[in-house]
Amino acid sequence: MEYQWQTIAGSPPSKSNSYRIVTISGHGALAKTAATKAYENSFYMQVGPYRNLMIDGYFEIHVRAYFTSMSHDIDNILKSTLDCLQYCKAIRNDNRCVKVTAEKFIDKSNPRIEFKITTIE
Repeated sequence: MEYQWQTIAGSPPSKSNSYRIVTISGHGALAKTAATKAYENSFYMQVGPYRNLMIDGYFEIHVRAYFTSMSHDIDNILKSTLDCLQYCKAIRNDNRCVKVTAEKFIDKSNPRIEFKITTIE
């Protein structure tokens, strides 16, 4: 099944800046940054018909990333998008993704991602 394209406004934080080291009971651990949590919440509110789909089978994802400049890495968008799709329960587990198609564009005034999921029967 091929689902519709969905647009998510804003730029996700890069994966290298998504976590910080914290101490819990004397041990180091990783915690999401405030920017990462804010983006996940924003994604959740914008994801529309994908929310709670719980796609369980194998799937492919097509992503168009619109950045404010060419300095951003497209691979960061892929991990962030899959993590957010799992967070909003659009997919059960991102390890079921078998194909990724990604394109990078520049839009200085409107950074965003657009994505579409197609399930594999």
